[in-house]
Amino acid sequence: MPQPETRHPAALALALLAGLPLAASLGAALQAGIDRPGWTALWRDPQTLPALALSLGTGLLSTLLALLASSWLLGAWLDASPSRGLLRHLPRWLGPLLALPHVAFAIGLVALIAPAGWLLRLLSPWATGLDQPPPWPTTQDPWGLGLILVLCAKEIPFLLWAGVAHLSRADVAGRLRRELALAHTLGCPAATAWWRIGWPQVLPRLWTPLLAVLAYGLTVVDVALVIGPAAPPTLATLAWQWLQDPDPLRNAQGAAAGWLLAALLALCVLALRAALHPARWRGLWVRPRPLAMHRPTDEPGGNPRSALPGNPAGLLLGLLLGLYLAVALALAAGSLSGPWPFPDLLPQHLSTQAWQSVLGSGRTLWTTLGLALAAAACTGIWVVAWLELAPASWQATARPLLLLPLALPGVLWALGMHRLALQTELDAAVAGLWLAHALCCLPYVLMTLEGAYRAFDPRLAQVSATLGLARWTFLWRIKWPLLRAPLAAAGAVGAAVSVAQYLPTLYVGGGRFETVTTEAV
Repeated sequence: MPQPETRHPAALALALLAGLPLAASLGAALQAGIDRPGWTALWRDPQTLPALALSLGTGLLSTLLALLASSWLLGAWLDASPSRGLLRHLPRWLGPLLALPHVAFAIGLVALIAPAGWLLRLLSPWATGLDQPPPWPTTQDPWGLGLILVLCAKEIPFLLWAGVAHLSRADVAGRLRRELALAHTLGCPAATAWWRIGWPQVLPRLWTPLLAVLAYGLTVVDVALVIGPAAPPTLATLAWQWLQDPDPLRNAQGAAAGWLLAALLALCVLALRAALHPARWRGLWVRPRPLAMHRPTDEPGGNPRSALPGNPAGLLLGLLLGLYLAVALALAAGSLSGPWPFPDLLPQHLSTQAWQSVLGSGRTLWTTLGLALAAAACTGIWVVAWLELAPASWQATARPLLLLPLALPGVLWALGMHRLALQTELDAAVAGLWLAHALCCLPYVLMTLEGAYRAFDPRLAQVSATLGLARWTFLWRIKWPLLRAPLAAAGAVGAAVSVAQYLPTLYVGGGRFETVTTEAV
């Protein structure tokens, strides 16, 4: 293994390579937020409080619903028997669900539930008697219900992916199943055993993904522009609009709105951490029951089953998969439809003009693909090198800074990176845009890989060293092949995060670079 005198300088260089631009972006965002007239204008604006309430309601409700559904599905998946095929193969469904970007899902959902969408066309005119689209607020509704639906449906697979990654470890899954089986033999129903024994052990592992979900839900802009409320919009959308204004006072007001969102996020995190403390799942949320003096009912195969709601959980998973399938079909049909007057169920004829236009804009496609591959590759290499070379104490110290893009509102983070790009003359440059995408991908790739690296058996390195294998030979022939699944997942996550970046592309790119996300929004 590399000696400390060679590892520590390399780890320090890696820390500076990522830490300096992250800290500089944070400093630039702080500088933009220290403007008293901007805060005064923010509090005097009549839209601020309603927009703040909308952000709080949509962000918290979507996060809590996604957490509840994910916890339910995780417990049912862990308890699933071979007969429950849909739940049994839960990990296989997560890849396709995660691959659909938030904006694409929102656009497809709009095509389904809009007043001229497919759902109403199925009912008109023989059921509703409508021959024109009704003025119903099914999209961009004033309560943010469409935004909540999109956020909840998109964050459930993300939380499930994080939970399944933890429970897929042989030592964790085996021990947890033995503990649940023991509780069941003592008369504790399976559902109660999961909420009081299993879930309190899984929940701490989901805090970082849950923080990312909450931060995204409170501060999302691109999805809110597609399906969110508009009069007034969410506070993040207002901040984005104010930052686009050429008036310096409006710019300062937008920066103040971003920091207000950051403060709101911090308060929500503290409240959730207190409310979702694992001890509450053991004692307060699920009341203890007397031990039942009877033999639990066994299914064929010897696995004890009880009150764990596997069938309703399977129904929930089926509804989620059905919603994704309907959204995908709506996107596909919309991309091929020609003239389509309401209330006709099908378009008058199909057209490939939209696809020809997309395929003809090769610059947009290559820009998106090139940024995604470059950001994912450089971020993956950095994270692997950091996990290999940095001491554990260094990793723990630097982790809050490295995960900072998850905790700051997207509009505030984009503002900081934009100001950094202006100071370094990287504004509207390929290098500046690549750096912005890489910094946004970094926390997600780190979050994907660090669990697998921590779980890797260190005895394999000791055995390879006793056999005379060099460090690089061990990494190349043993460790990285064994970690190929987490490494591939990290690369896929990094590329997906880069493709989905809207605000950094808009701000740092200066409007000169078009990606599929900016064009879709």
